[in-house]
Formats: sequence, structure tokens, C-alpha cells
Amino acid sequence: MLPHRDMARAEQPLGPEHFINRELSWLEFNQRVLDEAIHPETPLLERLKFFCITSSNLDEFFEVRVAGVKQQIESEVVERSVDGLTATEAFRAMARRVRQMVDLQYTLWRTQLAPALARNGIRILKVNHLKGPDRQWVDNYYQSEVLPVLTPLAIDPAHPFPQLLNKSLNIILQLEKKEGKKVLRYQAVVQVPRNLPRLIQLPRENGRMDFVLLGDLIGSRLEDLFVGTTIRGHWLFRVTRNSELYVDEEDSANLLKAVETELHNRRKGEAVRLEVEKGCPHVVLGALRNTLRLAEDDVYVIDGPLAPQGLMKAYQGDHSPELRDAPFVAPVAPALEHRDDLFAAIRERDILLHHPYESFNSVVGFLEQAAADPRVLAIKQTLYRTGGDLRIIGALMNAVKKGKQVTAVVELRARFDEANNIQWARHLEENGVHVVYGLVGYKIHAKASLVVRRDDDGIRRYVHLGTGNYNPSTARLYTDLGLLTCKSEFGEDVTNLFNLLTGICQYQGSHKLLVAPFDLQKRILEHIEREIAHARQGLPSRIMAKLNSLVDPVVIAALYRASQAGVRIDLIVRGTCCLRPGWPGVSENITVRSIVDRFLEHPRIFYFENAARPQVYLSSADWMPRNFYRRIETAFPIEDGVLRERVINEILAISFSDNVKARRLKPDGLYHLPKPGPGEAARRSQSEFMALALERSADRKRKVPTEPALKRLQVLTQPPLTGVK
Repeated sequence: MLPHRDMARAEQPLGPEHFINRELSWLEFNQRVLDEAIHPETPLLERLKFFCITSSNLDEFFEVRVAGVKQQIESEVVERSVDGLTATEAFRAMARRVRQMVDLQYTLWRTQLAPALARNGIRILKVNHLKGPDRQWVDNYYQSEVLPVLTPLAIDPAHPFPQLLNKSLNIILQLEKKEGKKVLRYQAVVQVPRNLPRLIQLPRENGRMDFVLLGDLIGSRLEDLFVGTTIRGHWLFRVTRNSELYVDEEDSANLLKAVETELHNRRKGEAVRLEVEKGCPHVVLGALRNTLRLAEDDVYVIDGPLAPQGLMKAYQGDHSPELRDAPFVAPVAPALEHRDDLFAAIRERDILLHHPYESFNSVVGFLEQAAADPRVLAIKQTLYRTGGDLRIIGALMNAVKKGKQVTAVVELRARFDEANNIQWARHLEENGVHVVYGLVGYKIHAKASLVVRRDDDGIRRYVHLGTGNYNPSTARLYTDLGLLTCKSEFGEDVTNLFNLLTGICQYQGSHKLLVAPFDLQKRILEHIEREIAHARQGLPSRIMAKLNSLVDPVVIAALYRASQAGVRIDLIVRGTCCLRPGWPGVSENITVRSIVDRFLEHPRIFYFENAARPQVYLSSADWMPRNFYRRIETAFPIEDGVLRERVINEILAISFSDNVKARRLKPDGLYHLPKPGPGEAARRSQSEFMALALERSADRKRKVPTEPALKRLQVLTQPPLTGVK
């Protein structure tokens, strides 16, 4: 606990200067992603991956956040957000920041990434530079695979400008055609097919990987589509559209049909961004802008490959291991290794799972065993982003075949996974699973699985609660935490949660869970106020949290009050953070870090010192208005003392000790990456978590007597948590 220097000092009133704009904060997160592509110590293909992720992130930013701000500008309501900016001011600041980021990104591509890839045998070649067998192969590929699916689209009074799909890649052309003595000028559009790879690999036998871009290939053969014309020029361009879903659930008799309809409309939403190849003439650019009803601030001239996500094909596959992160195969969690009966293991004590450092197969195995076990009577499952994994979907369908009652609560509106979830919801229904789409007006974001089993001593409920999705693919890439328990109060709470989601009933409260939108924010605020009271009484007080986003102004104001009361607050916020740390008199006792590394930091952990009786919660929810008010979320306590100490002295301690990938947020809203001080060892948290998992697995395989895990961890994470800087 930090000494409270001035117990009588009045709280400072909060103004706009104490809050960071949400959109600008998110852009700083994406800059941290781009920084991983810039960093020379990142393996080359991992740099390429982060380069592509930067673009993918920007796409979603424009589709949702920029689109929302533009709608605010067009509305008749003029107001300032909590950070003091109007929608117009925010948009201009966003446009300036994005332009800086895009310029940096493509300078990186031209000057570093593309040359470095070429030096390592991975080249992207220009079609017009190809000769001999390469040119012949490309021409054959074009004739057989590309030309049959191309459609030339003229633009004239009889042919209006085509409706271009969201994020589609297109070519605009200037044409001339002679009719008698007249020379007529036209424009035309060719859509680059979405169902063909953007990056086409040339055949090689020497291990070299050479590619050409699909857009470049089509551009080199446009004469085949416009016979009898002269092509004066052609340029690639790309349109990003508003992709938010607008589903009126109150007026919709069938939510699934309503979401399907909106998915179709999403592809044709209002344009919010135009990306165009460098060199496009002003007259062509102006015509595109006018057609799409965009302003100059909406246009981004790109000196490099448009839609660079297609470059991920060069990353995929098992080639070039020397250009990648070292492989990591997650071992089974110690509590479940060599345990054929998972239910017996859970009856012995609660089990904490730390992904991806411990295998997610344990969660899949829990569902598969439940499906096959004749003693299991019922399974209830939330599904937000499954990735269509056949093992999880298959386990639920297999359970139906075994005569069990199976219910799946499928969230159809999981952003950009809607179509996938609709497909699997239908598949589950066709195979006998009772599928429910949740509550009107709320997204179901809670991660919960409930298994009802007839044990020898009676009916028992087994529960899995998690911070991440039931998606084995992303579970290898995201850091998350999960809890397996059969404690009766947890089972009753989760049963009541599913009854709320599937039936018509009021929220009855819970024994252990904190549930949004009912009491999660209220209980978080109560815990913060308790730390404030303890600090004022001279009792130990501290708050730590690991989050994806911190946006809610009510919680931020409470954290500022706690800081002013002398409570030490340490936060790890991976993405958007609207709180300004280190502001004299307001937040000088608050630190904020952001870790961007090999895996996507995804768990939510809330720690409250509670006068030396610490409480720890894991959660599916960030501290954002949408999570508190517009989603069904859960936070669940870690009550087993050994597991709680593991969260505190291993997971939080190692995370907060990171001085290699943990950037610190400054009061001005920018981040910096501090270097280890003199004599200070470099600490990279994700590397240490991998090493710990492998060390434990090796110890168990060797059957070497070791100290209790907790003692070894306390040595590893010195200085102890109370001394973390």
C-alpha cells in the first residue's frame, strides 16, 4: 500500500483533459501492433504477420468505429464526448493519425519487409517482368482460372457505376474508342474475384517462393476484356463500407432471418473509405469520390499492395522455420495429465487452465467426455465464436445421439462471425440440439458450459467458465483463462444463468457470479469503493486488472477517486484505454501497461487487495459500457487458495514484470517501451509462461521430485508482487 500523503485533500473535479479519446486510443493500440512489424528482432515472417494484422485491424476500425463517428456527424445532435471532442473534431484527428500510420506501414513494406523477404527467397514479382516459362505459366493460369470469372463493367449512361462490395478489390480504367473520326473516352471497372487467391504462387523446384499479385495479373491482361479499345491507364482501388448490423429485435419475429438480411445489407453499406493505388489521376479519383459520396479526408493513396491481408499466404505453410517464432506445443495442464476421468479430477478440486500455455484440448475433452458418458443427463453451452470447430459442434451433436438433453445458446451477432454462427446454429438444430439465440437487446458474451451428471452420491453439476471463446483455433493464439469446478454454488449460478438465457424469468441474483447487465458494474464499483475505504483507514489496499479495453467513464472516475485516496492501481490494458495515468493530483498512483506479443492478450483478471484478504475474479467482460449494459457477461471468483495464489504470484506477477513487450502509457496518451535498467534482467512474460509450462511438463515426464509449484514460482517471480514496480 502506498502512504496516503494528504488524507484531507479534496478530490479534484474531472474534466475532458482527464480522458483519452476512445478512437485515438485504439489507433495507438494498432500502432503497437505495427511496431511489432517494425521491430528488427521480430522474426521476419512474424513481422509480415503483424504487418497484415495492422491492415485487418484498420479495416474493422473503418467498418465500425469510423462509420459510427460519421453517422454522428450526419445527425442533428451536436455534443462533446467525455474527452471533450465533437464528432467532427474526433474524425479529423482520427484521419490525421491513420494517415501517419498508413504512410509508416507502407514505407516499412517498401524499404524493409519486401527487400528482406526477397533476400530470404520469398519474392513478389511484377507480371510484366516475367519471361520464359514463368510468363507462359502465368498466361495459362490466367486463361484457365481467372479470365472465365471476370466481368468487364462499362460506365456510361446505359451502364451506371456498379455496386461494389465491401472490401472488394477493383480496377478502374480509362479507355478510348474510335467511332468514325471521333475518339470517345470511357471509364470501366473490373472486379478482382474474391474467390481466387490474391497471392498466386509460381511453380518452383529449388525451394524459392515466388508470387505474383492477382490484381497485377488482371491489370496486365485488360486488353482481353476490352477488345477494340485503347487503355490509357488502370489503377487498383478498394472501398470500405459501414458494416455495423442494424437489427430491430423488437419488431423481428425471427432473429436468425433478421440477422441474415442485415448481413446481406452489410456488403452494400455506405462507403466510409476509399483506398487507391498511387498514380491514379485526379480526374479518376474525383469521379470515384463523387460516385461513393466521399470527401478528401476519406481517401488514402497507397504506395504498395492494396488489401495486404492477402500477403498472409506467404506466411502460411510449414516453410522457413528460421524466419518464425520457435514452435510451441502446449502441454496438458498438470491437474489433468494422465487423467482419463475428467469428472473425478474436477471432484478432487477446482482446476485452473491457462491457455495457450496449457492445452485447450482439455476443454474440448471435457465436452467430448460429457457427450459420451452414460451418466451425463444434460449439457448446456454458450457459443460466441466457435470457428465451426467440428470437435465442439460434434460433441454436442453426439450427446443428442446418446439421448442427452443438449442446449446451445448461439450468439448470432458476434461481429464478423455472424454468417459462420448462422451456419452452425442451423446444423446443430438439424441434429437435434435445442438452439437458443439469447435475450432481446443483449449480446450473449458470457463463456459457460454446464454438464449435469448422475454421480454415485447424487446429481452433480460440472461447470467450465472462461475468459475466451470455445474456439480451439484461436485458443492456440489467444491468452485466456478457464475454471473447471463442481462446487454446488457455481453450479446453481450457472444453471440460473442458462435459465435466464433460455426461458422467461427475472434475474434472481447469484451466489458467486457477477452478471452483466444486472450487477457486474455495481459490484466492481463496490470493490473499488472498499479499497478507497481501506486506504483511508490505513489498511492494505491495491487494485490490479488485466483487460482488453478500459472505456467506461463511471469506472474510470472511480479509479481516479481511488488513486486520490492513496490506492495503488496497476493496469494491463491491451487495447483501448481512456484513462490517463500519472496525472498529478488525479491519477498519479495509477500505471497502465499494454502487452503486444506473439499471442493476443485476451484474459480479464480483477484483483482487489481487500485489507490483505485478496479477492480475484476472472471475467469475459472488459470495463466498457457495452459490456456492462448491453451484453450478458460473467465474472467469477477464484476461491481455491492455491489457484488464487497462482493467479496472483504467477500470472499477474509475471505479466506486470514484463519489461520487453510491455509498453507504458504516458499522460499524453502515447506509449513508450522502457528498456531494462542497469543490472535489471530482461523479462518477457509470454516467453516465461511458455518456459514454465514446458518445465512443469518435463518435470512430470522425468518424475523428478520437485518443490511445490507455488514455491518455485515465487522464486521465479521475485521480487514478490508487492514489490513490482
